[in-house]
Amino acid sequence: MCSTPRFPEEPSVTTAYDDWVGREEERTERVLAPSVQALAAALDLEDAPGPGKPLPPGWQWLFFNPVVRRSGLGGDGHPLRGGFLPPIELPRRMWAGSRVRYLADVPVDATATRRSLILKVENKVGKRGSLWFVTVEHVISCEGKPCIAEEQDIVYRDATPPGASPVAAPEPYDGQAKWSQEFRPDTTLLFRYSALTFNGHRIHYDQAYAREEEGYPDLVVHGPLTATLLQQFAVAHGGARRLASFDFRGVSPLFVGRPFRLEGRDAESGAMSLWARGPDGELAMSATATFR
Repeated sequence: MCSTPRFPEEPSVTTAYDDWVGREEERTERVLAPSVQALAAALDLEDAPGPGKPLPPGWQWLFFNPVVRRSGLGGDGHPLRGGFLPPIELPRRMWAGSRVRYLADVPVDATATRRSLILKVENKVGKRGSLWFVTVEHVISCEGKPCIAEEQDIVYRDATPPGASPVAAPEPYDGQAKWSQEFRPDTTLLFRYSALTFNGHRIHYDQAYAREEEGYPDLVVHGPLTATLLQQFAVAHGGARRLASFDFRGVSPLFVGRPFRLEGRDAESGAMSLWARGPDGELAMSATATFR
């Protein structure tokens, strides 16, 4: 009687990067007042918090960004795969969303430490193929006291097929806003924000690359920039309350030169529902804020 030969099973794709789960790294740097002033200028604000004043919500993303030599970048302007994050080979990488908790103030000009931990690496199949999700926990501390805790979701996906659009056809969002404010992103703002966050991703400043390589119709507004604007919007409508948490999810991209709206309304238990509505009425980002 012949038996069917057995071959070693190939490892499941959901465990291919298990060795990266639990990896940690730590960065320490000063929350420089000139960088804070520069972001205030980029956002066209009259005033910037000076030394000793609390860093505004979302402005922590100015700091602790990887500084990689030009020879260590890929063709998209991102650092080459590997290092702290797993070496996932899918060519497109983006920040999909975060869950942020504001525990204590980070003073401008203080020295702060960010500890980062990879919580999980998951594989899913979407409409356009394989997707990898990496969740990273960041905790920013000053003098040993945790000040900001964040879970950040990074998604990796396949390149858009030639001739296809990476952007789904817009569907009008039916959210009813209590507050609404128009925002007009221009090329100077995108350039300045890329420079301030040391973000080399070319979709934000290289129009030919954004169109010809990644299939976008124009330069893409940074997700964390939109999230920062929504936090600023939440604080403006939150009265005397301090922001305690901010969760956001990117839904569809926004583009340079196309005005979008920051909108929101009160939600249950004193929370606030927020969103960015694109120029065609589509939902670009959804968010929830709580206060203390």
